Amino acid sequence: MRADLKEIASVIEAGSLSKEVRRISRAVRLTIALRRRLAARDVAAFLAFALPPSSEAFARLSALVPKEDGSEMDVDTAAPTAQVSIKHGLPEIEIYCYLLVVIFLIDNKKYDEAKTCASASIARLKSLNRRTVDVLASRLYSYYSYVHELTNTLAEIRGTLLALHRMATLHHDELGQETLLNLLLRNYLHYNLYDQAEKLRSKAPRFEAHSNQQFCRYLFYLGKIRTIQLEYTDAKESLLQAARKAPTAARGFQIQCNKWAIIVRLLLGEIPERTVFMQKGMKAALTPYFELTNAVRVGDLELFRSVADKFSSTFSADRTRNLIVRLRHNVIRTGLRNISISYSKISLADIAKKLRLDSENPVADAESIVAKAIRDGAIDATIDHANGCMVSKETGDVYSTNEPQIAFNSRIAFCLNMHNEGVKALRFPPNSHKEKESAEKRRERLQQEEELAKHMAEEDDDDF
Repeated sequence: MRADLKEIASVIEAGSLSKEVRRISRAVRLTIALRRRLAARDVAAFLAFALPPSSEAFARLSALVPKEDGSEMDVDTAAPTAQVSIKHGLPEIEIYCYLLVVIFLIDNKKYDEAKTCASASIARLKSLNRRTVDVLASRLYSYYSYVHELTNTLAEIRGTLLALHRMATLHHDELGQETLLNLLLRNYLHYNLYDQAEKLRSKAPRFEAHSNQQFCRYLFYLGKIRTIQLEYTDAKESLLQAARKAPTAARGFQIQCNKWAIIVRLLLGEIPERTVFMQKGMKAALTPYFELTNAVRVGDLELFRSVADKFSSTFSADRTRNLIVRLRHNVIRTGLRNISISYSKISLADIAKKLRLDSENPVADAESIVAKAIRDGAIDATIDHANGCMVSKETGDVYSTNEPQIAFNSRIAFCLNMHNEGVKALRFPPNSHKEKESAEKRRERLQQEEELAKHMAEEDDDDF
């Protein structure tokens, strides 16, 4: 373990001296793979190796790492490796030590100590402006916000996050801007401050996404904001795109995206396919939404009320309860559409009875509901006020209208957009068209790709 940490330090040193950000990113991936096996003695030994004993950072971090009895008797039983030495005084090494200690303290549920360490790291980052630090800084920002969320003190750091976002913008730190924008949106949405979140999002500078995970989060938060603002079409597109782009290992994130996307589709008058609820690993989590969808599909107001009451705690935990209240009108409209298809002529009293309206004057309510549905184009019918009934018109052939063409155009646009995003996401090594790769470079590249594939799943799982 200690040898692995020293190897990571040497990778960071190489990245710092050569100004290669990809090496710093590789060091972070390797750390995420090791985090479950970190022990206090390993962290303490690494701090003694990486930081000068007289430095302020060493004294602060060493005090936060818990002492283990008999740590002097522990012997590293790993196979002997070449002696590794690093150059002291590199800011990247110091910031990495802060990151390592924060991760260790959070994993060991020492949240107060983690808050102290994260706050100290943020204070240190404010005095640095190096592109090789940006990757480490973005991780520290995330853990800084996460540990305050765990202790329910997110409101206290909102001003700090805004100041850091301004600093990242002035330093042209685009990865930091991405991360901090998402953290601020999460901060606002945690307290239901949707207007402030939208103002920040609309005024923040936009650029090409550098991190797929951060882009997925941004789409998810954007979808939630659009949903609250009644912009359901845009919200649906953002939420489905976030679920599609999310890594396979990020199961919890995908579940949240699907929950909100299901509600938005129901609010749009669509019925999600059954396969949405049967996805691997999501069936149990989406069961309340499946029953809710079934109630909306049949247009049964009584069934809708019973499902909403049965899973009220689940909907409250998911923060979708207010949206489900909006669905009542859709349930009534669906039931009315089914009635208009089944009956060519039906009295308003029977409509009120079939819709199970429980108001003081159900016939008058049924009349207003039918009138609004006719005005919105939900049903093709007329109201016979003299006889107090609804008269449905004969349904025409949908293929004689422009609806099939509109549907095909939307599908074609979706496919073309996906193709364009795939092309933009392609990455090629510099000068690959000019130089032929030697056998040694090829072996080194393949080894790096294998390491990347090995740690990618654990990294994505940790990110979400």
